[in-house]
Amino acid sequence: MRRLILLLCCASATLSAQELSREEAEAARLIDQNAPAAVQLLEAIVNINSGTYNPAGVIAVDKVIEPEFQALGFTTRWINMESVQRGPHLVAERKGSRGKRILLIGHTDTVFEKTSPFQRFELRGNHALAPGGSDMKGGIVILLSALKALNAVGVLDGSNITVFLAGDEESAGEPISVSRKELIEAGKNADVALCFEPRNQHNGKDAVSTARRGAATWELTVSAKSGHSSTIFSESAGDGAIFELSRILSAFHDTLREPNMTYSVGLVLAGEGVKVDASGNGSVTGKFNVIPDQAIARGDIRALTPEQLARIKDKMQSIVSKNLPGTHAKIHIEDKYPPMAPTEGNRALFALLNETNRSLGVPEEEELDPMLRGVGDISFVAPYVDSLSGLGANGTGMHAPGEIVDLSTLPLQSKRAAILIARLIQAPRK
Repeated sequence: MRRLILLLCCASATLSAQELSREEAEAARLIDQNAPAAVQLLEAIVNINSGTYNPAGVIAVDKVIEPEFQALGFTTRWINMESVQRGPHLVAERKGSRGKRILLIGHTDTVFEKTSPFQRFELRGNHALAPGGSDMKGGIVILLSALKALNAVGVLDGSNITVFLAGDEESAGEPISVSRKELIEAGKNADVALCFEPRNQHNGKDAVSTARRGAATWELTVSAKSGHSSTIFSESAGDGAIFELSRILSAFHDTLREPNMTYSVGLVLAGEGVKVDASGNGSVTGKFNVIPDQAIARGDIRALTPEQLARIKDKMQSIVSKNLPGTHAKIHIEDKYPPMAPTEGNRALFALLNETNRSLGVPEEEELDPMLRGVGDISFVAPYVDSLSGLGANGTGMHAPGEIVDLSTLPLQSKRAAILIARLIQAPRK
């Protein structure tokens, strides 16, 4: 397990607690000064539709922001994802030997496709209606604002920073082994990962994630003997597919629950001639006087640690194996997102973030309950590197028409990111 316990001591030895260095203070001033330009950039990229299934739109956003990174001394490259039918990933890199190797994670796609009626940035005072404005084009602007300010005061000199902006975070291309291969490699070559997905608020305070649950999907299939319903439960006919499916799902409901874990059933079909495709479109026939011979159910599992996920998988397999007479059931479980498990290193990084907040004279942030956030790309690198997630924009209504981004908080979030990154650059590598 990677740990950043010593990082706090190193940072405190260099900088007085509660005080900004001269470079940090100037970076903060520049972020405030350039706040109108940041909003203009946000409006420009929000007004480009970049739904996950619109690769051309993802490319168009990349073309706007790529020169922004290049102007800061980053070398950029695109990772083609046509093989998984997605837009490209944009990677920007500075290769230096100073401080921690930092990975900054985001995504340029949104959930709003070209068919959505919600397409344009609309200013509403200190807020804006903006498709993908908080999730997560606002995070991209925060990331860029922080890096611009740090570059202007010379803090980026000699740093080692990789920015990885996925083109398909909202619906990762399959197989994951292809669409997340290079992100995982970037995590293995970093010391710290910061993800700029939206910030949450909890109890009136900003909150970031030191842990996020992973996700797996499952598919349960049941086969049984068909026959006249008058013979059900007999030795020759058995209990039928629906009763076996019901037994299994009831046992899941009654026996699997534990803290920081959820499981759900999202689709059930049972009867005769069951057909269902990968997207969940299905059909089935059946009669009241026929014993059903087929049943299928699909769902997911959300778990906080690999050990918890393995334990739940074993329990599910055990339940499925105890078949009712005349039936046979099997379950296939597929890992999708690994957990971002809670670690001492993540919490030490969170403590450094709150040292940054104290230096800025702003309220400290909270650790978000993992039950309050879904999966994200940070999970693919979290097994290898100390991680924080949720450093992006404040907003409401994500993933729905009418999504709002809070423009008034963009400068503060940019300053938090800039100073945290600056102190990571100043900290020694292991």
